[in-house]
Amino acid sequence: MRILVVDDDTAVLRSIDRALRLEGYEVDTVTSGSEALEALAQNPPDAVVLDLQLPDIDGLTVCRRMRAAGDDTPVLMLTARHAIDDRVQGLDAGADDYLVKPFALAELLARLRALLRRRFEGEGGLLRVGELTLDLSSRQAHRGERAFTLTRIEYDLLEMFLRHPRQVLTREVLLHRVWGFDFDSGTNSLAVYVGYLRRKLEEDGEPRCIHTVRGVGYVLRDA
Repeated sequence: MRILVVDDDTAVLRSIDRALRLEGYEVDTVTSGSEALEALAQNPPDAVVLDLQLPDIDGLTVCRRMRAAGDDTPVLMLTARHAIDDRVQGLDAGADDYLVKPFALAELLARLRALLRRRFEGEGGLLRVGELTLDLSSRQAHRGERAFTLTRIEYDLLEMFLRHPRQVLTREVLLHRVWGFDFDSGTNSLAVYVGYLRRKLEEDGEPRCIHTVRGVGYVLRDA
């Protein structure tokens, strides 16, 4: 899973980056709120570790903008503040959990695991958006009551869309996350497989839920 870490303290940033990589996560790091919003748009993560105090756009504003845009990516907020009101503000802004500096890396990792587990395994291993569900253990997909089978690429694409609903995923992000670093983005394989996936999702005449964003990529919206 990919984690975005946002903190302007380079020592803290390096420490968290190293700890997450040792746990097997992919990690992106940025040092400002504006960079965080750009990273969220370009390469959506599975979770965000977000410092409250940032040099330009503060963490509360970043979190509010995420939630206003329909982005439900789990957010673990970090701060050096101890006041109860500050913690309440963070949670009210849409953060899922709160960790006060200084903290033990073991606690950060445990809280992050809990956030990811609640998001992706809280329904018995199901990802769900609207009437679409994907069982992560059996790899079985449903739209409403109708079950359908998926190839490996179709499954990976649908999982990516379900993990990032209502977020525009660029062609580059999808090619990188589904096909890998070295895939030739000059081919039309992505459009072909999105077409295959759409046919299965719309087999009984259901309305379209994977929409093309011309010149950018695709977005999954509730049907």
